[in-house]
Order: sequence, then C-alpha cells, then structure tokens
Amino acid sequence: MTMTKREARGRRHRRVRKKVRGTSERPRLAVFRSSRHIYAQMIDDVHGRTLAAASTAESGLKGSATATVDAAKAVGKLIGERAKAAGIATAVFDRGGFRYHGRVASVADGAREAGLKV
Repeated sequence: MTMTKREARGRRHRRVRKKVRGTSERPRLAVFRSSRHIYAQMIDDVHGRTLAAASTAESGLKGSATATVDAAKAVGKLIGERAKAAGIATAVFDRGGFRYHGRVASVADGAREAGLKV
C-alpha cells in the first residue's frame, strides 16, 4: 500500500515531534508550508500555548508574492521580532515533516537574522 504525500509528511512530522518539545523558556518554532503561504508559530508544548505567530497570510506581508523564499525570510524575521518582544531568546526548530530546504530553511534564517537563536 502506498502513502499519499500528505500521509508521508504526517509520518515524518510525528517522527520529528517525538524528539522536539517546546517549553516556555525555549519554545518550538513550528513551520507549515502550503502551496500558497507559509506559517510560523512559537509554541509552548508544556502549557499548550502559542506564544507568537506570523504568516504570509497577514495583511502586512500579503501585498507581494507569498510563496517565495524571500517571503519566507520575511516571515522568519517577523516571528523573530515578535518572539524577542515576548521575551524569548532561543527556540527549537520544528520543520513539520518538510525538508530543511528552500522556504522552510529561509524561515529559520530570517529568525536568526532577527536575533533569535534557532
């Protein structure tokens, strides 16, 4: 039996999530990539809370192309700035079952440029 792309990504994501766990001091920077947008969240898994979020679906980033490496870097910078404002200095990166490549890697690079240790 063959898996669909979605099932395969879900399986990879579960495998990543076994090891990656966010706390309030060091939350999980979770990335989701769709064909049209990219989303990033800082998540405290201990309390089950989202501490900060950013995406290309927001009105500030929606003006230009949203499914590009540059847009992903802008989302990374934005999530890094919002995390800094919330008092977060470091995070663990959760690639969400996607390859650490292209838009997913750009989010991490943008967050690092904003001063977040990822």
